Amino acid sequence: MDAFRNRLHKNRRHWGRWARRRGIGCYRLYDRDIPEYPLAIDYYQGHLHVQEYARKGLEAMADEQRQRLVEVILEVLEVPTDRLAFKTRQRQRGHDQYRKTGRQGPRLQVQEAGLTFEVELHGYLDTGLFLDHRQTRALVRDRARGRRVLNLFAYTGSFSVYAAAGGALASSSVDLSNTYLAWARRNLQLNGLEASRHELIQSDVFDYLDQARRERRRFGLILLDPPSFSNSKRMQATLDVQRDHPRLIEACLELLGPGGELFFSTNRRRFRLDPALLQHPGCQEITRQTLPDDFRRHTAHRCWHFH
Repeated sequence: MDAFRNRLHKNRRHWGRWARRRGIGCYRLYDRDIPEYPLAIDYYQGHLHVQEYARKGLEAMADEQRQRLVEVILEVLEVPTDRLAFKTRQRQRGHDQYRKTGRQGPRLQVQEAGLTFEVELHGYLDTGLFLDHRQTRALVRDRARGRRVLNLFAYTGSFSVYAAAGGALASSSVDLSNTYLAWARRNLQLNGLEASRHELIQSDVFDYLDQARRERRRFGLILLDPPSFSNSKRMQATLDVQRDHPRLIEACLELLGPGGELFFSTNRRRFRLDPALLQHPGCQEITRQTLPDDFRRHTAHRCWHFH
């Protein structure tokens, strides 16, 4: 436990300075640094989101050890108990990224790069804002001006908010969950963005792509960040990003207008891009460009750019 305490002290100083220099209020300050303590600790402007990662072939931590870890975290990071959310994260199965925890907590508003987002640290497995895509979002804002933007598997719409703030002509955010589309609407409203130019579409992404192709819709910028796997009851079939990404990417490429760009990302472990797509003349892996320093220890995602 002393090793964990010492590492947490060191990380607090290091990542705290790093974040302050960059004006970052939400960041990862511990990411399974010590194998015996398989936690990810994210700081959300005075609140903590702590995840215990289940390890294959190993038992979960005993309740007593877990409680002691929580006490050390609260002590070292100087955060009161009611500002900590603790979750156990199993290997992702089904629609886990949308799964409710059964617990309730307050909705918080946090800032990132001058924009405001609603997060909920207790009620769902994820918080509503994927911190590992901080730089990807900045890239989207830089590329969005004057373009029509399509955000697929939009979740709570953070990419759409960045695109709108970057001067997008219009955006379409597609997700199967009305709960998360309502969350996306609140994020747009929090930033004073004109709702009439930024549509929210409740649909299966494959169905939407088929319809958009039939209607010959065209976009200047497309964002494709699917879950690793989904078996939502609303879908006609399961989604497996390893199996289905060629179909998704090819359908998106058909919707790009002249000079258009597609960003595809995944957090699937051991993901391999289809060899045919690797031969696409406009394909380039940009993971190093999109992965923030605080998420490099375990390569939180991989990202490709197509044009």
